[in-house]
Amino acid sequence: MTPHDAACDRRLQGLAVYRVGGAVRDARLGWPVADTDWVVVGATPEQLRRRGFRPVGRDFPVFLHPDTHEEYALARTERKSGHGYTGFEVHASPEVTLEEDLARRDLTLNAMAETPEGELIDPYGGLADLEARVLRHVSPAFVEDPLRVLRTARFLARYASLGFVIAGETQRLMQALVQSGEIGHLVAERVWTETEKALGEPQPAVYFDTLAACGALDVLMPELSRDTATLSRALARMARLPPELADAERPRWRWARLVEHLDDAARDALAERLRLPRAYRDLGRQAALTRQLRELAAPDADAVEAWFGGIDAWRRSERVSPLLALMALDAPELANRLARAWAKAAALEAKALVTEGFCGGALGEELARRRRAIIEAELEAP
Repeated sequence: MTPHDAACDRRLQGLAVYRVGGAVRDARLGWPVADTDWVVVGATPEQLRRRGFRPVGRDFPVFLHPDTHEEYALARTERKSGHGYTGFEVHASPEVTLEEDLARRDLTLNAMAETPEGELIDPYGGLADLEARVLRHVSPAFVEDPLRVLRTARFLARYASLGFVIAGETQRLMQALVQSGEIGHLVAERVWTETEKALGEPQPAVYFDTLAACGALDVLMPELSRDTATLSRALARMARLPPELADAERPRWRWARLVEHLDDAARDALAERLRLPRAYRDLGRQAALTRQLRELAAPDADAVEAWFGGIDAWRRSERVSPLLALMALDAPELANRLARAWAKAAALEAKALVTEGFCGGALGEELARRRRAIIEAELEAP
């Protein structure tokens, strides 16, 4: 919806409506604007329902526009009442002002608003910080929500290439959130949601570096933080991915590269702590197996067969090509040999062996024997 459209929308007539958050920030940065959120001041839930807006969620007074499906939230304040990011009491009423609503936000560049006509409302200096390329907290209430540590790290991963830094006083508040133990109250699902988003940002390594710098990584992902040099190497690997990956695949492969050096116990413990989706767990394990194979001085047929079996290559053939491309980043000759072996072995068809008279257990044994012969021949080829 354009500013003109918002100003003329009959469903919004008589309401004090303001564009807020990311849409205001990114438009001024020249960054792609993905979603537009709005705050409605001086209204009640009943007023929005009568105009056709659909309520969503249970915790906050947020509504979807019936035509554009953009989010319209009633102005609200929050008061700390417990631990973690959910430990807040929300107060929404027609008496809550726009400035009070903006004050509860994390960073000044997220606490700007616009009228539907495009007039900026900036009570906390967000535009100045945007122009200075600084991520700065809105108020000392920053320390009430540990999720803000992860969000700040994620925003830095997004905008670091534009020269953004975290303000020194904000860094100190992030450290205070860790030292108070509040960061430990974050539930796994929220930690992973922010982490997965960060993996899709232009510089995901910045996210993990930032969490390490304030001590949050030690609490949330200790398997990654035990050795600074090892973490640095793992973060460098995140930038080296198989070529021609679709953008949607990059977060999963970046995670796999980050954890491929961990042993099975550490990788599994991290996956359990973060409640990782199966797709991330599986690719992390496959990348670890690929790393183990390429680090062998001279892989033999047993090792290659174990790798094919470990990645379930014969049933999940789509896994082989990208993992070979991953191997080729550090061991191109081995990857080429295995690619040739895979092409020949995968071309073997059980029905051809049936015509030769093989059946039952003998059929499987012969298929495995011929595959191994192909692998051995390729490994021994000059």
